[in-house]
Amino acid sequence: MQEKIKNLLTIFNDTFSAKSIITALSDFLVQNFGINGLDIYIFDDTTKSLRDFSKNWLYIEEICTKSTAASLYSHFEQLKSKTCLEDNKILYYGLYKGSQIIGMLRIDVSFIDTENLLNFLDIAAYIISLKIQNVILSDKMQKNVEFHDSMKNIAKIIETQYELSYIIPLIGEMIDKFVSNHLIYIFLRDEENETYNLCWPNSCRDEKILGLLSVLTPNSDCVMTADKKTGLFPLVTEGKLIGCVVAKSTEGKLNEKEVEYIEQLTNQAATTIDRANVYAEILKHATLDALTGFYNRRQLEERIKQEVSGAKRKNNALCAIMIDIDFFKNVNDTYGHAAGDLVLKTVAHIIKSQLREYDIAGRYGGEEFTVLLPFTQIDAAKIVAERLRKAVERKSIDISKIVADSVTKTIKVTISLGVYQLNNNDEDAELLQKADEALYQAKSSGRNKVVVYEIQ
Repeated sequence: MQEKIKNLLTIFNDTFSAKSIITALSDFLVQNFGINGLDIYIFDDTTKSLRDFSKNWLYIEEICTKSTAASLYSHFEQLKSKTCLEDNKILYYGLYKGSQIIGMLRIDVSFIDTENLLNFLDIAAYIISLKIQNVILSDKMQKNVEFHDSMKNIAKIIETQYELSYIIPLIGEMIDKFVSNHLIYIFLRDEENETYNLCWPNSCRDEKILGLLSVLTPNSDCVMTADKKTGLFPLVTEGKLIGCVVAKSTEGKLNEKEVEYIEQLTNQAATTIDRANVYAEILKHATLDALTGFYNRRQLEERIKQEVSGAKRKNNALCAIMIDIDFFKNVNDTYGHAAGDLVLKTVAHIIKSQLREYDIAGRYGGEEFTVLLPFTQIDAAKIVAERLRKAVERKSIDISKIVADSVTKTIKVTISLGVYQLNNNDEDAELLQKADEALYQAKSSGRNKVVVYEIQ
């Protein structure tokens, strides 16, 4: 199912209009689930009508005959209290913005089993809804052709990216392009701590701006200072305040056109940021090892590239620890793979409990783990490794609930560890390669020990 979601997101990267979305989605559902047809209907608050999404949203058009419209409205109303319904081999599936229904999919499901399709839609409907909202918002911006064309070109770039660290600077530069002689700031809200973190540019020393952020609510419109030179534009999605764009004029007041531009760009930015967050959540299980919750090997390799690059650029220390559970095969052979999984989860939990918040842990494969220690010299890394070794050695693992018929109720395991500190001349791969060589020495010289890589 995750693979299908990723494929849908990839297909959506190349869709920038209502018709292309419907065509791409229809083809995708035909190929993967065997549907016989797809229509999308969206409720337009302005005209209070149910509109065919494939029609141009800038013009009012009748969606269909009155009798057909009545049937569609009836199903649309029913979807306000349920996610989906099936009527005469037609599946109606609601599209929502938060808890509010904004439209529906009408799918011809003749001759197919809908169970797999429904399981897919339970995850994908939110992504489809966000994509549709994005296109509608983009269409409504056509009242200013030059502005809209520029927005579309930039949106194409943003649509292919899902990392906030990449998207936020693009949004900042996009706003800066249309509002000259202004300082632009983008803040994202930390909901847990109810604080704002500056994400673009690197600093803001204007205490007035920092003070005004506290007055924003999800219902706030643009907040202007008394001199009209600074405007705060809330980033709101699904009724939730996720951040704020600030424009501060270095010359005159913010004019009406500038305010209009920023409001539209802010709406676009909120949708884009929300989409990035949703995508990150979907990929969470694709980048984490399901058993341990650590980064899987693919994601670990990406993080290694980032950390090595950052350490070299900033001349910071970086150490790696390769870890192997001693005689792990014996655990599986003696007590079964369920007990082996419990051992892996327990060791992972111990490793995580001994690390700092910004340390990075990954499952390299099988019973091997990798730990990256940023800003850490080799002597400190060796202390961390020894602490991990002792913590695992002390732990008794209760397997009684996993292997009920075993005479042995608890078992203990040990780990061997190899430690290496990055040298500025090293390639990315050498960080783990040399830590792995040290691990091999630890295993070949008796196990349950820490060995630091010695430069030959």
